[in-house]
Amino acid sequence: MKIAITGGTGFAGNEMTKLFRQQGHEVFILTRSPKPSDNGVHYVEWLTEGSKPEQKLAGVDAFVNLAGSSINDGRWDDEQKKLIYKSRVEATDEVLRIIKELEQKPKVLVNASAVGIYPASTEKSYTEASTEKGDDFLAKTVIEWERLANQARDEGVRVALGRFGIILGKKDGALPLMALPYKLFGGGTVGSGRQWLSWIHVHDVARAVLFAIETEDLTGPFNVTAPYPKRMKDFGKEIARALGRPHWFPVPEFALKAALGDKSRLVLEGQRVLPEVLQQHGFEFAYPDLRSALADIYK
Repeated sequence: MKIAITGGTGFAGNEMTKLFRQQGHEVFILTRSPKPSDNGVHYVEWLTEGSKPEQKLAGVDAFVNLAGSSINDGRWDDEQKKLIYKSRVEATDEVLRIIKELEQKPKVLVNASAVGIYPASTEKSYTEASTEKGDDFLAKTVIEWERLANQARDEGVRVALGRFGIILGKKDGALPLMALPYKLFGGGTVGSGRQWLSWIHVHDVARAVLFAIETEDLTGPFNVTAPYPKRMKDFGKEIARALGRPHWFPVPEFALKAALGDKSRLVLEGQRVLPEVLQQHGFEFAYPDLRSALADIYK
């Protein structure tokens, strides 16, 4: 297959590119800074003045849209929130424009989303059948992101919305920052410790997206989370175990709120999100439990 990826040079995008190539697929990465093709990976300029990526994407079978400013970068002040929202809207609008311009439409668009669409809760569990939506900044951003992506259906394109949990990897994503206090012998419970953390190994993220591309009856939202979420206190204990460090120094809520602003909600609030759609379609996780995931990451 020919697979186009926006945001393909980022954390999850790199893992997808590697997996797609291992499976023999041709990859087209849409980027503002193109470079020569390399071993079946082609770089296509987009979101720059005068660029026409559609001219190099004829015959593309699938689109994966990951583009958008990282929610992990910087404090969430008003300017950062605008950037997070605007970057996702502009990228998705451009993906829709490209699809409309292509004479032969891709069969599927897998659009990134986030479990932040669900309300925070220490008691409830959420699946794709859950109708409750959050009302904070991240939830409202994700709702709009999904609404835009669904417009590709008007072009006859199957749309799958990957609601990503916290993606775990050794060098990128949230885990390095979460693990740093433990490496310095200062790790401990964050906030109340009762908040849920719905996580997934980065390799399973790539596998789940490829699975969504290849599974023709998978449509709409699908939760990209491991089947066994953890409460934050237990998550921290597993990091400590994997690193051979103590779990003892608590981080109070007020300190995180002062340091991160609204962004502190990412770690102080959470949702117990289950991957019901993936499992119903027969997807098998390489790392279904946190202990095996961390063992692989820190091997």
